[in-house]
Amino acid sequence: MYISQAFNVLHDWWRYLVGAIVIFIASQVGSIPFVIAATAKLMTEGGDVNDLQDTSKLMTILDSNLTLFLMLLGFAVGLLGLYFMVKYLHKQTMRSLTTSRKKVDWGRVFFGFGLIAIVTIVLTTIDYYSNPDDYVLQFEVVPFLIMALIAIVMIPLQTSFEEYLFRGYLMQGIGVIARNRWLPLIVTSVVFGGLHFFNPEVDKLGSIIMVYYIGTGFFLGIMTLMDEGMELALGFHAGNNMIAAMLVTADWTVFQTNSILKDISEPSAGVDILIPVLVMYPIFLGIMAWKYKWKGWGEKLFGRVTPPAEITE
Repeated sequence: MYISQAFNVLHDWWRYLVGAIVIFIASQVGSIPFVIAATAKLMTEGGDVNDLQDTSKLMTILDSNLTLFLMLLGFAVGLLGLYFMVKYLHKQTMRSLTTSRKKVDWGRVFFGFGLIAIVTIVLTTIDYYSNPDDYVLQFEVVPFLIMALIAIVMIPLQTSFEEYLFRGYLMQGIGVIARNRWLPLIVTSVVFGGLHFFNPEVDKLGSIIMVYYIGTGFFLGIMTLMDEGMELALGFHAGNNMIAAMLVTADWTVFQTNSILKDISEPSAGVDILIPVLVMYPIFLGIMAWKYKWKGWGEKLFGRVTPPAEITE
């Protein structure tokens, strides 16, 4: 139902191709202020312009709060571009891109947000007291409050852009073209994870971290298909990124923030990378399945996508 309602709008394959290109360009345009500010800072201080090509160094050129804001600005502009493509190129409402329900279920959004927020805070607190030497308390009121304001306003725009693009726009577009559910699930999950390949975490931890990123894409895609809407994914993704940004940072992460804690341990990638994908995500899906009474897993994940006129009672 969630994917098939895209049959009710303009869904020619070329529209999704044009839309994807415009959305990509919009997000890149939104990144220009960050590049200009970083370049100006380097030129003013006589720095090496080659640092613009090094992601880890690029994140430290400007003040961390300004870097966070300007980085997230590109996603906000991309979200605006997506909105215009949906409205004018496809003649579609954002509600039908968000959910198959008659209106957006904000309760689901807040449940997804709260679930990951609580788990992240609890697990981080346990790890902090179990391994105190791995953390430094760096809380400073003013920088933290500025960062928190940026995070609360801008991170939901960043995560919403990614969700609307992958679990919404491309999920529906590929679904109505291929007329099945498994192909959009696989393509959007792999591409979503693949785009994280250039994150500094990959350089630090190695390619095995891609299992986590691609696995997260599948996790968000499965919950969207099973719940017939994006609300849970929107809340979960926003909660994951927002709480992480405010709670813990590290020198090797893509977001280096004025968070409460700083992780100074030497990171290593091993079996622990698989725990979220193989243990935590199935538990989360089980909780959501129980709460929202999901049924018909095979059909919802692998079934055909049928135009409304072909649907039989």
